[in-house]
Amino acid sequence: MQTNEATELVLIRHAPVQSNGLLYGRTDLPADCSDGVKISWLRDALGTPDTVICSPAQRCLQTAEAIWPGQGAAAQTKPALWEQDFGAWEGIAYADLPDLGTLALADLAAHRPPNGESFADLCARIAPEIAQIGADHCGQRVAVVAHAGTIRATLALAMGTVPAALSFEVAPLSITKILALPGGGFSVQGVNQCAE
Repeated sequence: MQTNEATELVLIRHAPVQSNGLLYGRTDLPADCSDGVKISWLRDALGTPDTVICSPAQRCLQTAEAIWPGQGAAAQTKPALWEQDFGAWEGIAYADLPDLGTLALADLAAHRPPNGESFADLCARIAPEIAQIGADHCGQRVAVVAHAGTIRATLALAMGTVPAALSFEVAPLSITKILALPGGGFSVQGVNQCAE
């Protein structure tokens, strides 16, 4: 395998949102892109990618537009990249959610909120899309502006394990780099890189 045929996936978590302490996975809230220092750091760190792909969430499209003015509106959107669907828990205060902290990672990954999807379900939804992006953009650098769950699901695909990916921190406006290698393998180059 030649690394020059790999697709460099640069995953960026969207800018922070004002959720008022409510769980907002699929709720389409706007991003707060006012942190010019972090946006400038991202622009400098990333340069201009060959392709920009976004979750359809407005917070992702707004973040892409803030980083690369004029490209956010032109970004390809992929519905499969949406954040985890928390079902009946959407819009509930974090303080009022069940405490799942006592679950083992495997059980936590399999836990499905009422009328929602588990992290394992999210990973099953994300994996084919990420694999297709890698195959379609060989030799290119692709920026993917998405959600913490989407990025963790991509890490799960790269590592070949779903539960362990829940251990990763994915901060707003952070960069995670993964190579999609020819033949379907992956190499994690960096996780949760943030402006200092």
